Amino acid sequence: MGRPSHVKPQRTGTSRRDFFKRSAGGAAMVVAATPLVPMGGLSAASADRSGASANPVFQHGVASGDPLQDRVILWTRVTPRLDATEPAPAGREDDEREDDDVRRDGKVMVHFVVALDPRFKRLVARGKFKTGPERDHTVKIDVTGLRPDTTYYYQFRAQGVISAIGRTKTLPKGNGKGEAQHLRMAVVSCSNFAYGYFNAYRQIAERADLDMVVHLGDYIYEYGDGQYGDVRPCEPAHEIVTLADYRMRHAQYKRDADSQAMHRQHPLIAIWDDHETANNAWLDGAENHQGDTEGAWPERVKAALQAYYEWMPVRVVDPANLRRNSRSFAFGNLVDLIMLEERLAGRAQQLDGSIPTPLGLAFTQTGAFADPARQLLGATDEAWLFDKLRTSTAKWKVLGQGVMFAQLKVRGAPNALGGGIFFNSDQWDGYQPARNRVYDVIKGVNGANNGAKPVNNVVVLTGDIHSAWAADLTQDPNNPEPSLGGYNPLTGEGSLAVEFVGTSVSSPGVNDPTGAVANSLKPANPHFKHIDLDKRGYMLIDANAQRCVCEFWQVDTAAAISNVQTLGAALEVRDGLNRLQVSSITAPKANPAKLAP
Repeated sequence: MGRPSHVKPQRTGTSRRDFFKRSAGGAAMVVAATPLVPMGGLSAASADRSGASANPVFQHGVASGDPLQDRVILWTRVTPRLDATEPAPAGREDDEREDDDVRRDGKVMVHFVVALDPRFKRLVARGKFKTGPERDHTVKIDVTGLRPDTTYYYQFRAQGVISAIGRTKTLPKGNGKGEAQHLRMAVVSCSNFAYGYFNAYRQIAERADLDMVVHLGDYIYEYGDGQYGDVRPCEPAHEIVTLADYRMRHAQYKRDADSQAMHRQHPLIAIWDDHETANNAWLDGAENHQGDTEGAWPERVKAALQAYYEWMPVRVVDPANLRRNSRSFAFGNLVDLIMLEERLAGRAQQLDGSIPTPLGLAFTQTGAFADPARQLLGATDEAWLFDKLRTSTAKWKVLGQGVMFAQLKVRGAPNALGGGIFFNSDQWDGYQPARNRVYDVIKGVNGANNGAKPVNNVVVLTGDIHSAWAADLTQDPNNPEPSLGGYNPLTGEGSLAVEFVGTSVSSPGVNDPTGAVANSLKPANPHFKHIDLDKRGYMLIDANAQRCVCEFWQVDTAAAISNVQTLGAALEVRDGLNRLQVSSITAPKANPAKLAP
């Protein structure tokens, strides 16, 4: 959304903005549930909001992610101290080295503890992890043997320095005995360091009752200084292409104080979109990749994903193919969260439109756009998704994914009359046959799967487009006859599922303070129940057995540090109805665990 349509590595200055976006894992360690006295050593504060960090060793904070019922990933990164490079005394084995020495090859031993309280009086696990330059001194530990639906606190120590205290939470079991009755999570996307401050992250960090944070992609951006935002400078200053480049950019984002605050208070479940590699990425290339000057695309992807898995608290799905990252998380029997990789594993190249409009070249669902062989997920992940939807026993089937699923039209028309004119071929509109296959599963169309049943309570969560939307999902939104496969915009009849699209953390949307542009889109798109193109912020999802609510929270600015947020809108879907209605602000969970100090 709103990014340059083409950027060369060293380009500077103001760039053109489009209206809509046309344009590993290291060794895990099983730890013993053995008490450990609280860590000693030099303590230092986390980064302040200006971006400076007072901690000489743990400059990039702490994080956790990919929680399951009995385990969670813990993450940090060590910055080796130049004054701690003496070899270990003679006679000591490598695994007996103290935490304050660094081997000549750059290896550092990092210790960690996990407890049930922020003062570490009730310790449940401890261990150590050796890191080094081969993994950019990052630390990722899959701590197992934890209790379901439990808040834990953790801390690291290396080279005589202790990290900030982190806080995380495991997923609950099924709700047969009352567990998993209520899910409350924040949803974010599109955090562009160059375009401003991560005030939305700060607001999320201060919500003690969240079960998790879901990031739907564009966690980092690949552009250099002046190419897409100039509020804050980029590191490195040029477009990132190599492994060293991607590592440096991840490091800059992890030094951000608001990012550190969010990460240390809540576990993260993340999926990448395109900017973790390059704009408008697909299987064999990207719009913002030039092979003649930037090398082979597979090498760039390899570098980007190595850095991503080093710097993010996520598990590797397939060590033999790092492009595969679709995975699912069961929040008891209440929610199955199904995260979809939509860029690197199987996506066909985006097609160009040919119909001139004020918004750019638009297209109709004809010619190559109607080719059923074109994939967005890829055949393997598509089959995996279909199986997840058909076999899920959870109340809510929630898809976390990158690009808008609902149709977005310049001109509306029923499918019988061609469907109208579409203007973003990078989202599901550019892959309509693939989208129709998802609808077939939701409707329970048999195909080769005899006995298939309709799938109710599907909620799609989406990022990417730097604006807030809520939509009833229907295959024919401009056909007002539900009995003929259409959709009644007044009653919602004919809707098969719903979609909530979150705005960005900082990336720019459309300058539309009065809502005039948003209102101009509604006649051609009656299935949208909320459109806000102007604000930055995050979504708060609150789900129980009766309904799933989305609150659109807005920060007042991303151009400066701020603590102001307001509720923009709230919509909900009721159990079994598969259509949106207006809602209201939800109550926080009672007696949440203490935030990490």
